[in-house]
Amino acid sequence: MHVLGIDAGGTKTVCLLADEHGAVVSEARGPGANLHSSGELEVEKVLHELMVAAAGDRGIVPAAICLGMAGVDRDDEARTVRAIMRRIASQARVLVVNDALIALVSGAGDAPSIVIIAGTGAIAYGRNAVGEAARAGGWGHMIGDEGSGYWIGREAVAAVMRAADGRGPDTRLTHGILAHFAAEDVSRLPRIVYDRDEPRRRVAALGPIVQHAAGTGDAVATRILESAADELVLAARSVATRLEMRGDPFTFFLAGGVFRVVPWLAQELPRRLSEVAPRGQVRVLDREPAAGAVWLALAEARGGAHVPRYK
Repeated sequence: MHVLGIDAGGTKTVCLLADEHGAVVSEARGPGANLHSSGELEVEKVLHELMVAAAGDRGIVPAAICLGMAGVDRDDEARTVRAIMRRIASQARVLVVNDALIALVSGAGDAPSIVIIAGTGAIAYGRNAVGEAARAGGWGHMIGDEGSGYWIGREAVAAVMRAADGRGPDTRLTHGILAHFAAEDVSRLPRIVYDRDEPRRRVAALGPIVQHAAGTGDAVATRILESAADELVLAARSVATRLEMRGDPFTFFLAGGVFRVVPWLAQELPRRLSEVAPRGQVRVLDREPAAGAVWLALAEARGGAHVPRYK
């Protein structure tokens, strides 16, 4: 028996083929598969190509597939994604879940835990001992995703514009951001960041520049990182409170590229999270979230995975 576990993110998609013991046989990687930024046809194309690449010439028909993708715990998007999977994986049992769940399962298996994801977007998601779930954040770059890579980048660009107007203090961010966008002066930045063809991930990639400026003592950059930490901890506190976990021993998992490229956040959050759940511990997730999708696909193949219900 073989299964597929897929992590479809905004920046990249990872597909793992695993055997009945959960050992990864092969993997395939490709571009992001996000309904909002890529569209239904592009998502279908990416998923199909990666599933074929992972299977290779082995002639394997997976017994089950678990796909983790942002937004699929909303009914309309879930219907769209399930329709895609019916077209490209009609012979397998298919489980479609939020990508935060596969990240949590990748680190914790079946144990109660909370995952804080900060990548292009941001979300906190948790599951308690009785199988109830809660989430905070993850509402997209226009109305949410506070503490994410995009949010940090947007705040940095806004601070540069405020400085140029004289509405805010001078900041070392200006030089780094102009270089990042290869812009001659600040007046060019709005046209660049509002260009529809300009991917959001270029703004989301500004985290290292903010961290470097903060490391040199820049007060504006430091305030942005402090605010990002505040927002991520606020989301985690909301989840822990609603799931009644604040007095329990469990693990917070930090997942997503922001913790890698802005290491200050990975160092700062454990101190702040100890105030949220004093008996909790904090770990940076060191496994692919797609490994959690493999875990859930195996459970689905063996009779049905348990997907926690929102409290």
